[in-house]
Amino acid sequence: MPSKDDCPCGSGRLYKGCCAPFHRGEREAPDAEALMRSRFAAFAKKEAAYLVRTLHPEHADRGRDDATLVREIKASSGAFRYAGLAILDRREPDAEGIAQVLFLARVFDKSQDRSFVELSDFGHDGDGWRYLRGTSIPVRALKGDAKTLTITTFPSRGG
Repeated sequence: MPSKDDCPCGSGRLYKGCCAPFHRGEREAPDAEALMRSRFAAFAKKEAAYLVRTLHPEHADRGRDDATLVREIKASSGAFRYAGLAILDRREPDAEGIAQVLFLARVFDKSQDRSFVELSDFGHDGDGWRYLRGTSIPVRALKGDAKTLTITTFPSRGG
């Protein structure tokens, strides 16, 4: 059973030595997977400013006011419990510099299971890795075991 000091990202490490330095701005995530893990931990720890800071400049929300985004993230994620993260697959940056991470997020809203699988794209903005976009599918909409998915077998519309 994980303790309250464990990092929510699923690394098995303590939060203070894992994702906390990223959340505090002390260093950047070294790769797309580390950024993905730190963003999941940020949702779990309600670190909304970090989530906004790690959006790629080309992300759809980047044209909006940061303070508004922070408020909206805090309001929408407040009721959720982030129960676990599993990295299913990853792909190194392609010729355009886009790396991909496929993950399973176990998320609950009260007693409702809101778990999903997402294929996320990440790009480096010169300072660090940033979340560009993602395609997510609720686990309940998948046929078969979500944990067996790879980037190649990820269904684009959930089947």
